[in-house]
Amino acid sequence: MSSIALIDDLLSHHHSYQNEFKEAVNEIYKDILEYDNKRSKDEITKFFERLIEPDRTIRFKVEWFDDKDRVQVNRGYRIQFNNSLGPYKGGLRFHPTVNESILKFLGFEQIFKNALTGIPMGGAKGGADFDPKGKSEAEVRRFCKRYMEELYKYIGANIDIPAGDIGVGVREIGYMYGQYLRLTDNFSGVLTGKHPNFGGSCGREEATGYGCVYFIDEALNHHGMKFEDKRVLVSGSGNVALFAVEKLIEFNTKVLTVSDSDGTLYFEKGISEDDLNDLKVLKFEKRERLRNYTGSKAVYLEGEKPWSREADIAIPCATQNEIDAQDAMNLKDNGILLIAEGANMPLSAEAQSMIENSSIIFLPGKATNAGGVAASGFERSQNAVHIQAELEDVDHRLRDVMKKIHRHCIEGVDKKDGVIPYKIGANLFAFNKIYHATTDLHG
Repeated sequence: MSSIALIDDLLSHHHSYQNEFKEAVNEIYKDILEYDNKRSKDEITKFFERLIEPDRTIRFKVEWFDDKDRVQVNRGYRIQFNNSLGPYKGGLRFHPTVNESILKFLGFEQIFKNALTGIPMGGAKGGADFDPKGKSEAEVRRFCKRYMEELYKYIGANIDIPAGDIGVGVREIGYMYGQYLRLTDNFSGVLTGKHPNFGGSCGREEATGYGCVYFIDEALNHHGMKFEDKRVLVSGSGNVALFAVEKLIEFNTKVLTVSDSDGTLYFEKGISEDDLNDLKVLKFEKRERLRNYTGSKAVYLEGEKPWSREADIAIPCATQNEIDAQDAMNLKDNGILLIAEGANMPLSAEAQSMIENSSIIFLPGKATNAGGVAASGFERSQNAVHIQAELEDVDHRLRDVMKKIHRHCIEGVDKKDGVIPYKIGANLFAFNKIYHATTDLHG
């Protein structure tokens, strides 16, 4: 049996129906198998047999009462994948699509993403199939408390440090951290993404979006291009998307779109600072859909994605597999020069293959959206020594980390048709680091 067939058989046998997870594993495994010249195919395959099985998968019931005093039931999870490089680290996602496959794909990716940062962190992911949208403040608070009543048994400042993700922001982290304090009386850095009033780091909310833009800037410079006057398509309208837009405006780009699951807002002349402030109020304060945007400069495109518009750069910041093969074709036809993954695995396997076989510069999420977990690492350090760094210092460190990740991605890989294969470089660097740490510790 071939190496690829062996892993496919293992995934099908032990992880059947977990398509997102299998896609994530195969994407990395095939790169390592083809381009790693330090180890035999048998060594690589044997190591992947170890790596694809999480250290532990924790699943629990979350019962909570809604505002009508009716009991509701959700599934809660924590997937602790690998802690060879440091304590488990990865976000919590509250969204109705959450299941074990999605969390395993995210946790597996997190091992590699965290390895790229150079900060001592292992990989994990968690969450629940709870949807904060449409819930009252009291309902969100009650759910977060009940979720933490189960989760707190498995986490700790030097064991597993969850953070936020889709559906989990400063508000949700605050409620969970408050419950953790009530249960343990332990004021420690057990969660990151907290408000600065109680141990959070300045700049954490901005970090993923800012970091993505910093990485793109490094890639453009490396390929002899500049950000200025570039037309940019952004999907999503949460923290990652809107703070990426904020930083893109600082770089004098013309951001044409933001989106949600119902449609796209198109700004023909680009999003201004005033437009961005209106969007932040709509999404962060009012928590409303983009169709309710009342600014006069935008056209709302019901049911449409951003990818059919002409532009230079595309930054998908919404969710996994949001760009399919047809979207990839549209991006190629409309002259896109660079695609940077702001979200985790936003390109389907077919779309990614199409882009990688083109002249488009492709920047993978494990590198481009590592700014969030890097800032979480900064928060951990601040909590450990009981200090709080200034926003300027955090932003400076974030830019340095993204430069370092860019350097890791381009070292030891040759250009293909004049373009750096960033995904291959990122996978090779991270795999080498994880391999040595795991085998040094466990043989």
